[in-house]
Amino acid sequence: AKQPSRFAAIAPVCGYGDASQLAPPIAAAKLPVWAFHGLKDDVVPATQSEVMVSAINAAGGNATLKLYPDANHNSWDSAYRNENLGAWFLQHRRTP
Repeated sequence: AKQPSRFAAIAPVCGYGDASQLAPPIAAAKLPVWAFHGLKDDVVPATQSEVMVSAINAAGGNATLKLYPDANHNSWDSAYRNENLGAWFLQHRRTP
């Protein structure tokens, strides 16, 4: 969020943070976000990702959230194995 123009797209997994501070720069940079979270996460509640994605979209950004009903905090296993993230990342480019 401190340097959103450095990236072409991001895919946070089980993320959290102050949405009022982080969402506006991400949205302003038009940084595509595909977030992932396990609904059984006992480390970071899934509501953290829900709030962040909602805040990014409310600020005019482009964020999507995939929730895994049976995943705990290790939802990166499902995200990186099953979602074809490599192809999604390669669809995005930063313009100079």
